Amino acid sequence: MSQKYLASRIVNLKPSGIRKFFDIVATMTDVISLGIGEPDFDTPDPIIQAGIQALQRGATHYTSNLGLYELREKISEHLEQRYGLHYDPATEIIITVGVSEALYLAATAILNPGEEVIIPTPCFISYQAEVIMAGGKAVEVPTCVEDQFIPRKAALEAAVTPQTKAILIGYPSNPTGSVPTREALVDIARVAEEHDLVVISDEIYDQLVYGVPHISFPSIPGMKERTILLGGFSKNYAMTGWRIGYAAAPAELLKGLVRIHQYTIMSAPTVAQKAALEALTGGAPHVEAMREEYNRRRKLIVNGLNELGLPTFEPRGAFYAFPNVAVTGMDDETFAQKLLEEERVAVVPGSAFGAGGEGFVRCSYATAYPQIEEALQRIYRFVQRHG
Repeated sequence: MSQKYLASRIVNLKPSGIRKFFDIVATMTDVISLGIGEPDFDTPDPIIQAGIQALQRGATHYTSNLGLYELREKISEHLEQRYGLHYDPATEIIITVGVSEALYLAATAILNPGEEVIIPTPCFISYQAEVIMAGGKAVEVPTCVEDQFIPRKAALEAAVTPQTKAILIGYPSNPTGSVPTREALVDIARVAEEHDLVVISDEIYDQLVYGVPHISFPSIPGMKERTILLGGFSKNYAMTGWRIGYAAAPAELLKGLVRIHQYTIMSAPTVAQKAALEALTGGAPHVEAMREEYNRRRKLIVNGLNELGLPTFEPRGAFYAFPNVAVTGMDDETFAQKLLEEERVAVVPGSAFGAGGEGFVRCSYATAYPQIEEALQRIYRFVQRHG
């Protein structure tokens, strides 16, 4: 009865394909989860201590809407050093409650009702939902494993209409682990330039790459002035619960994000901002140690799944493997459901991530090495029964 009071765009949102499975997992025992996209590492101790000390020193009040200036300054230095990007910390960077808020701000700030956002899929599950909640229309452009899950320029061109306002990309990719080459990013840039589109680039996994460079999208010539760059601390620094991220964009674009943020959030948590400052100041060795361990796990799970006869795209970033499960004769939803029921291994159906994910499942290797070994044994038994 009360549902009639809800906005139709909210009622019609598709439930999260990830959450459905983990509601089931919560009722079970002896489950090995390869599903949740969260580091299994605790936040490095120096970062924790910085947060504790900040509380002890009275950092319990609001900051400016934009966030602590010293943190914005450090983010500016970080982006300059890594990618040759210069953002003015006074006017071009805002601190947000995770990248989730940054994405909400970006979509809400740029979209008029009915305007379209092109989204290469499979992608992070929030992308389409955030566009819809902002009053826009999500236009999926499916990618395929043969193209490294990178959209072709022609496919992007074909999706452009008079209502198209933006392209939303996320690389390194959740769920595929794909990392585009500079040439692939230039193709996306040309479409944006030729059709005068904004690009929202979610780069939350930017430091978790293996053997290839991460190229920040606004570093492509001509793209900084039309890009909203999203970044944060949850994945690189194992700070998911601190809820701290940022957006960087030209001053006139950023003003729109700030206007929404000041009315809905006020400011990101002060103690988390202090911890993030320490992450950027002294966190590099911890990031490197975690990346090395993720790489060790990456090799284990990719090789293991391939040996089981589940063809697996080699992820070059983030912490996900994306095997094709068609050999079992099951679709991805059925595979994930039966694997959980029969062998107590939780994975996420690829179709939860949009068009192009059908027939695959996402396996997170942000899970301890022995757990992955045991999960592979269980998946082996499952595939032997059903393959």
